[in-house]
Amino acid sequence: MAEAVHLLLLLLTFVFFSPAQSASKVLFHGLGVDYGQLGDNLPSPEASVALMHSLRASAVKIYDANPEILRALSGSNLVVSVMVPNGLLPSIGTNQSAADAWVSSNIVPFYGSVRLRFLLVGNEILSNYASNSTFWPYLVPAMTRLHRSIRLFSLHGIKVSTPHAMDVLQSSFPPSSGRFRSDIAVPIIRPMLEFLRRTSSYFMIDAYPYFPWSENPNSISIDYALFQGNSSLYYHDPVTGLTYTNLLDQMLDAMAAAIAAEGFGEVRLGLAETGWPNAGDLDEIGANVHNAAIYNRKLAIRVAEQRGLRTPARPSAAIPVFVFSLYNENLKTGPGTERHWGLLYPNGTAVYEVDLKGRRPEASYPPLPPATNNEPYKGKLWCVLETSGGVNVTAVAAALSFACGQGNGTCAAIQPGGKCFQPNTVAAHANYAFNSYWQEFRSTGGSCYFNGLAVQTTTDPSYGSCVFPTKDN
Repeated sequence: MAEAVHLLLLLLTFVFFSPAQSASKVLFHGLGVDYGQLGDNLPSPEASVALMHSLRASAVKIYDANPEILRALSGSNLVVSVMVPNGLLPSIGTNQSAADAWVSSNIVPFYGSVRLRFLLVGNEILSNYASNSTFWPYLVPAMTRLHRSIRLFSLHGIKVSTPHAMDVLQSSFPPSSGRFRSDIAVPIIRPMLEFLRRTSSYFMIDAYPYFPWSENPNSISIDYALFQGNSSLYYHDPVTGLTYTNLLDQMLDAMAAAIAAEGFGEVRLGLAETGWPNAGDLDEIGANVHNAAIYNRKLAIRVAEQRGLRTPARPSAAIPVFVFSLYNENLKTGPGTERHWGLLYPNGTAVYEVDLKGRRPEASYPPLPPATNNEPYKGKLWCVLETSGGVNVTAVAAALSFACGQGNGTCAAIQPGGKCFQPNTVAAHANYAFNSYWQEFRSTGGSCYFNGLAVQTTTDPSYGSCVFPTKDN
């Protein structure tokens, strides 16, 4: 009885909602942009929409369903993708009423004025590196229930999907060998692909050529990663005979091969994130403005010329593309590149000029700064306390406690009687502890960040008998 009353209320809600127009059913051409919000003092949503137009973006993807942003997008010509936060998957995946309520609150009010195209359920839920495997069983059920909700409200043209990192693949080279990881292929990927085929939706992926190149710069040419390789750098797949002119196409076709291997070759691909970092830590190769500008400008031109990105294995299937990201997001954690993917600085000024429509001639752009870090950094590095903006003793003490709490003798030298105990101050001890932690754990993902309190340096901070450990890069 309660379920029937709930359904009646939802239907009544829809009866009194008269959309001015249906969502666009046309696949957008040109590049979309990912609009993250993890930054200090970012421009307002209204100003951000104006900036997207100045970049000539065709679409925008946000990482929630922020009503303020959606209101700012009302009446714009941008195709819009919204996202359901990861934490809501258990409730939505087990309760149709929860799915209906979410759509009623977050989608229905904007359907007539915003060109809603994609509803993405969670973000990289199946990633090997995500600590969210508890969400796995709810992913496909949540997608299914949200699709039912969209049909209940007669919201046409909205496709339900979820973005995946490339690590859903257990093999990707050559592209024809692309296969999904065995732990997810049968229980999750196959029912998801069945859902996507049934609903004519897209298998959305986040693909960054920067990462495989930066991990193997001696094996992969940077020109090949940046869409500017010549025929001597092209790769020929020995199984399919297809020729690849760039690394992104390889990555996309590896995913396409994995999808086909499961028997769902007709399911289309969407590129939810791609891009190149414009800066990073000293040991992060190739993260610079020059490379970022080249990558995104050439990507835009390719998409314009092909009217949607197309790959050797799927030349007739246009792939919608979103570039990450609109802003450099200074509140993101992790290595320096995490905070430097933006087309714009947090104040809204351009990191470099780019036309996301891909129609501006490359020769018309002003000269770019040279790429000075395209070779791996050779030498010693240390991680020390950042003091240029003053020292917040409370925050530093908390970070010091974290670094010393990881064990492995990380802070033995700053204990009473240790060679680095003096001077006995929070700042001096943090200086040593940050470096000791980073040197110990950098190979397994530890970063020199500590919520913005630490910075890499090439200057040895050792003093007297206190020696700061380091390793050659």
